[in-house]
Amino acid sequence: MAMSGGSDDGEPMMEMNTTPLIDVMLVLLIMFIITLPKPTHAVKVDLPVNDPRQQKPPVDPQKNKIAIDPAGTITWNGAPVDDVTLRQYLDTAAGMNPEPELHFQPDPNARYEVVDRTLAVIKRSQVTKLGFIGNEQYRSDF
Repeated sequence: MAMSGGSDDGEPMMEMNTTPLIDVMLVLLIMFIITLPKPTHAVKVDLPVNDPRQQKPPVDPQKNKIAIDPAGTITWNGAPVDDVTLRQYLDTAAGMNPEPELHFQPDPNARYEVVDRTLAVIKRSQVTKLGFIGNEQYRSDF
């Protein structure tokens, strides 16, 4: 640093000590950085507002479930539907890209006539991703 030794001939040192000058400059720099105002620019973005009363669409884009209870009631994702509404939901699902999975789960005590009629509606709707779930409940019957 500035502590360079001169010659031993007793002459005074001719170099200036710059250490205090550098220290003062660093303190001033830090003070200027601290006192800078925060940037106040902003970008206006209109975000959608989430409405808690809004009903979700009846056709889920991932997977949908058709169930038949022992009384013969057909349900779409837990909501009772008739054959016409079921066909509308199936046509909507078949038109989506990518097509959502359709899970079919009839109760073991449901009438075969209702299950057969529902499968006919599904077949006429051109749904390609159909899976039967809950088949393990029939394991002990055979």
